[in-house]
Amino acid sequence: MSPEILHTNNFLRDAVARIAGEADAAIRARGIFRIALSGGNTPLPVYRALAGESLDWARWEVTFGDERCVPPESDQSNFRMARESLFDHAPIPAGNILRMRGEADPSEAAADYEAELLRRASGETYRHDLILLGMGDDGHTASLFPGTAALGVTDRLVVANYVPKFSTHRITFTYPLLNAARRVCFLVNSPGKEAILRQVFGGASSYPCAAVRPTDGGVTWLLGGGA
Repeated sequence: MSPEILHTNNFLRDAVARIAGEADAAIRARGIFRIALSGGNTPLPVYRALAGESLDWARWEVTFGDERCVPPESDQSNFRMARESLFDHAPIPAGNILRMRGEADPSEAAADYEAELLRRASGETYRHDLILLGMGDDGHTASLFPGTAALGVTDRLVVANYVPKFSTHRITFTYPLLNAARRVCFLVNSPGKEAILRQVFGGASSYPCAAVRPTDGGVTWLLGGGA
């Protein structure tokens, strides 16, 4: 299935509307909305705006596509960003927020996270209704960076991935989990990525983000004025 490519002059409004719409549809269909959040600067204002919406928050189940190996209090933590911008303002039940333990041994934290997803899915593949992703200047997404081992993982949902450019591990979803989603939405609203986007949309497969292709779902690229 070809990706849906949406150019918008109001990135914040359209991102919030997309997330709210996916939440409503999932809750009506299955009684729960499973969403994976991304980190970085682009989604932060989206989460802030989303927190002001009147949504069925009790039926949200929130995961994270990746996490840095830092404590949850660190200013580098994806969880901290989401907590301060969204969780502190929207009444999502604490038990429905699944934090990656960035402060723990990376391999153990990844295995524990995968086990929790499988438990909640009763041993089936955990299917997100919506996974939010970004795209780095090198084409990485989540913490799937070019040349790293996690790109080739086919038998795990979550792994610890060593990233040489940062000399550290990251905890990240793998392609089997990303591609099990019902919908993936890339949020891209920063300049300097036009060349990579043209290549990805033209069929280039060398960038990690290009391998996100749900087997029974769709991909949306929401591109703001900065992209």
